[in-house]
Parts: sequence; structure tokens; C-alpha cells
Amino acid sequence: MTATTTAPAVPTAENPAVPGPRLTTEAPAPGSVTKTVPSAPVSRRSRSAGSDRETTLASTVPGAAAAVAEDLDAQSPAADLVRVYLNGIGKTALLSAAEEVELARRIEAGVFAQHRLDTATAEGTIDELDPQYRRDLRAIVRDGLLAKNHLLEANLRLVVSLAKRYTGRGMPLLDLIQEGNLGLIRAVEKFDYAKGFKFSTYATWWIRQAITRGMADQARTIRLPVHLVEQVNKLARIKRDMHQRQGREPSEAELAEESGIPEHKISDLLDHARDPVSLDMPVGSEEEAPLGDFIEDAEATDAENTVISSLLHDDLRRVLSTLEDREQKVIRMRFGLDDGQPHTLDQIGRAFKLSRERVRQIEREVMGKLRVGERADKLRAYAS
Repeated sequence: MTATTTAPAVPTAENPAVPGPRLTTEAPAPGSVTKTVPSAPVSRRSRSAGSDRETTLASTVPGAAAAVAEDLDAQSPAADLVRVYLNGIGKTALLSAAEEVELARRIEAGVFAQHRLDTATAEGTIDELDPQYRRDLRAIVRDGLLAKNHLLEANLRLVVSLAKRYTGRGMPLLDLIQEGNLGLIRAVEKFDYAKGFKFSTYATWWIRQAITRGMADQARTIRLPVHLVEQVNKLARIKRDMHQRQGREPSEAELAEESGIPEHKISDLLDHARDPVSLDMPVGSEEEAPLGDFIEDAEATDAENTVISSLLHDDLRRVLSTLEDREQKVIRMRFGLDDGQPHTLDQIGRAFKLSRERVRQIEREVMGKLRVGERADKLRAYAS
């Protein structure tokens, strides 16, 4: 089978639109992302002991990309595309803290220069600006885009390092990298070098957020709202931890108490956590038959019962036709043979202007006739 997935494109400054004046946010210390990036709170965090240290090493230690490539040997043919991508991004040298600050300054200058040009154009005063000043502004814009590209390309290995942690959860590695690249672009646009934080520390949270949001939108066959995915993931994490502590599966009441989620919602969330299975999935040792062939359709009509019901209806119609007209109507109404809705003695009496007792007598007489003779012979077979 030929892999049809394409390697993620390296983000460039020409692809994302350059906004107006950049609104920077305080670079977060590890573990405080919801306070430092309020406009886009992280929906999911993947933490382990020393995870931040490993992330920084993956983006700053030479040879980290090669180590990632070595882990791809046992993966699908798409791993070849990842190797090609890694070889491409590995050509950009890693940055020191001072170089990151210098690039961030150039990016900020370019953004403000672009904003100055856009404002003058919108106000119709662009021609009033000094020609040399306009040329200088455009040069600053171009330099800012080059700096943005440089900062992006120097940190693409960080995206790969983080994306690998989310493999096996419904999205191919290439798609995870692509989502992470979008988060990296956002981090470059929001990075405030004046806070003194390393760029990789700040960018990690934006990359993680982009990857987890991408998984919430695309990883499932049936898409769930992001807030529901967060609850499902939270419950799965708590369930796993409780199972490790207790050595057994926790009950729904225990999960509700531990998670703070109402107990009546726990069952629904557990159902959402299950992945759907295709009815066309081959099963068996030979894998010749699809799964759907082994599942009973509870609503399917049984052919034998359908035939018997049809014969009974015909024979019953013939037997009732031997009765008087009023007797037929009384029995049909009493047992709901026409509309499926049995009628009471009072309802039948009002329809025929008879008393309840007279209707009961007619019913008794008709049932007596049906229990003897040829009429009974025709219907007795269905009683067995």
C-alpha cells in the first residue's frame, strides 16, 4: 500500500497573515499556562517527571532530531516522510537565548512597521509619508518576516518532540506535527522577549494546546465538543489512577466522588470514551466475514412469523365472515382487530346503542360459536 499522507510543510512567514500591533502576553512559568495565556487556555496537558526538562533538551541539544528519527524505524511507511521532514528542519542551527531575543526584537519591529503602513493605507495618508520613510518601513517588515521564519524553523524540532508524545491516540504523527506547527506560529507571534523566559519554555504550552485541540477536532470518528473531550480525558486519567491504586475497576460512584463530576454524567462520559467499531471490520482467523454478519438485528422482521401472521389474518377474516354483521363488528371492536386498539364494553354499547350487559352477551355467544365446529378447526392450529 502506498502512503498518501504528505509531509508537513515548513511554516513560513508568508503563510500566516501578519496582524496589527502584537499584543504580547506574559511568558509562563511551567505549570501556570492558564494564567499566562488567558485568551487560549490549554485544554490538555501531558506531564511526566522531568517532561519540561526533556522538552528543552529536545529543542536545544544537538542530535535530538536524529534521536527522534531512530524511533521511527518500527512505524508505518509514513515514517519515511517524517525522516524527510526531519532532515529538512535539521539544517537550521539551534538558537541561543541572546539570538532568540534579537530575532524577537526584529519580529516586533516588523509587526509595528506593517501596522504603520496598514494604518496609513486605511486612512488614505500613505502617499503623504516620506518616500524614504516608506521604503524603510517596508525593509523593516521584510526583515521581521525573515526573523520570524528563522525563529520558526529553529524550533520545528521542538514540535516533533512534543508531537511524538501524542501518537497512538487516533491521529497520525504527521498530522500531529502539522497541528503543533500552528501552535508554534502562534507562540512566535505572542512571545514577549522582555519577560526574560526562554522561547522553548513559552512555546511548549502553545504547541501542546494546538495538538490537543487538533486531536479533539479530528482524532475521533464522531466529533465531540472540546469541553466534552476534556471531561472524557480527565475521567479516563482518574479512572486509570484509581485502578492502579485499588487494583480494581472503580465504580461510577467512586469516579464521581474523585472527579467532582455528577454521577448521572459518568455513564455517558464512559460511553463517549469508547471508540466506534466498523461493521465492515473483518473478523475470524481467515478474516473473510465482516463483523456485521455476526450481529443480530433485533428489529429485523422474522420471515416465519410474518407468514404465520398473514395466514392467521386471512383465516380469521373467513371465520368472522360466517357470523352476523353485528356480531362481527362487536368482536372486531372488542379485540381491536381493525385498528389494534381494543374497546371497552361501554364504548361498544354506545356505538351500537346497547347496554354493557347486552354487549357482554353477544361477546359470549360469539366466542361459544368460535370454539366448536369448522370455525374452531381453522383456528386451532394457530393456538398451538
